[in-house]
Amino acid sequence: MTTAQRRDFLERANRQSATIGQTLPETITVGDDDLPLEEFLIETRKVEGIPDDAKALVRETERELTGERARLVKRLETAPIDRDGGERIVETIVGIDRALNALRSLRRDGFAAETQSASLDDHKRWLEFMDSIRR
Repeated sequence: MTTAQRRDFLERANRQSATIGQTLPETITVGDDDLPLEEFLIETRKVEGIPDDAKALVRETERELTGERARLVKRLETAPIDRDGGERIVETIVGIDRALNALRSLRRDGFAAETQSASLDDHKRWLEFMDSIRR
């Protein structure tokens, strides 16, 4: 793989919008385990909140996914890999990002209150802005 190809792969892997409109792998490998990504994403959309007994598991899963993502980025930066290998790594990183986004979007305790408070703050700022225009 050329230096330019490696740079392009790294840019794709680290782009904030990398998951938008991308075809995702059916599974991603995290450590020695395969995670059925599509099924995982579908199931997390069904979850209304995180039960108390699952909070530690969710945090641990986020840590594992974040760690695996960092390892893959490091491998993409430094390992001797070919273009196909680089493509597979980027696809896995994008899949991990989707899984992390799904986990982070799960409703946590206080989510509704935080959302309502943020919405009220936004509304107050908007009213203050409108008031300043009228003066």
